Amino acid sequence: MKAILNVIWLVLGGFWLFVGYILAGLLLCVTIIGIPFGLAAFRIGLYALWPFGQTVVDRRDAGAASCVGNVLWLILAGWWLALGHIATGIALCVTIIGIPLGIANFKLIPVSLLPLGKEIVPTDRPFTAR
Repeated sequence: MKAILNVIWLVLGGFWLFVGYILAGLLLCVTIIGIPFGLAAFRIGLYALWPFGQTVVDRRDAGAASCVGNVLWLILAGWWLALGHIATGIALCVTIIGIPLGIANFKLIPVSLLPLGKEIVPTDRPFTAR
């Protein structure tokens, strides 16, 4: 079932989310200061490409730097990304077949708001984060 939902997601918008996050990550990696944010954008992009069967967990080794980075990310990009995911999720939930896709879009909101200090893991192993 996860594979079918992932293929539908990929066709109906997941690919374009992936491309957007990857382009943003490439732009962020131009400067040394932006590299952690670029890596976070790449991580979100891969999650946005294939969201079913994956979940987000907190990294235990994340420290104060990730907290400060998350505040910067929230102010500069996270707020707008979350609003986009909310709008898209609501639009997808209008149809019955779009409800699982809308829920997947809502699942992307926490990681798009605060991506640093998070890790994407398979849903069958959420507590075995590296």
